[in-house]
Amino acid sequence: MPSNKSLYSNSDLDIDLTGPLGNSDGFVESQLLDIDPLKAFSRHVQINLGRLSRNGYIQLDNVNTPLSHSFRVIKRPLLNNILGKGATVVDNSNLIMLSSSVSGEGETFSAINLALSMAMEKDKKILLVDADISKPSHHEIFGVEMESGLTDFLTGRVSDVSKIMNKTNVPSLSLMFAGSRTEHSVELFASEAMNSFMEELSGRYEDRVIIFESAPLLLPTEASVLASHMGQVIIVVEAEYTSHDMVRRSIDMLDNRIVPLVLNKVQEKNEFSAYGYGSDGYNEG
Repeated sequence: MPSNKSLYSNSDLDIDLTGPLGNSDGFVESQLLDIDPLKAFSRHVQINLGRLSRNGYIQLDNVNTPLSHSFRVIKRPLLNNILGKGATVVDNSNLIMLSSSVSGEGETFSAINLALSMAMEKDKKILLVDADISKPSHHEIFGVEMESGLTDFLTGRVSDVSKIMNKTNVPSLSLMFAGSRTEHSVELFASEAMNSFMEELSGRYEDRVIIFESAPLLLPTEASVLASHMGQVIIVVEAEYTSHDMVRRSIDMLDNRIVPLVLNKVQEKNEFSAYGYGSDGYNEG
């Protein structure tokens, strides 16, 4: 069982990358060897699904809506990549990040709806992670108090991974919040502790899909560092707002081989066009 001792100690960052968590084997042994992160919960939270629906999110009890249809289209290629049925083999394909070029393009709305849509799958467990450290919002949207989150675990303020996992009343959906704000999120996301945590989440549990929402790519944030851990990265593009140059610059910041684009806020008569999806996006390399 994990000890109560802080696993990181550094006077500047509260991180010791040369300590036990600087080594992936030590990290797994001390923290995750006998823990399934999506089954070891110390907290159960209640999502107000009616409130989500009133705010325009997917209705789990009514799948025959334009929004539900759009996200069925969006999620299917992602799930096919996880199953190895895509045109390109993708490592860590069950780690999915949603971002955008700049703020306000709908990345939060898209990430939450994608998680809700994927939670309807019969054989998948979904973990939605709010990794926008400077501007976290998932706890407010879901109406849940954020006690701790990802940064608290990575800095050692929370030593038990189950403390940052929130089981919800949607059976296949769990939440991880951003945690305490820090000026060192880039260093945290580039640390060996983060590497080990991502490897554990991605490699050990084949029925798990972990969806991260990151900060925008063109802002001075940790988004491109977080993307380096991901198998699939989606860029949300606001129609008639985001320029082609902005999208290209965002893609150029990524090393991921396939970057699908989700076109949001399309103004057309066809109600199904609120979301458009580029199944291949830009293929790099």
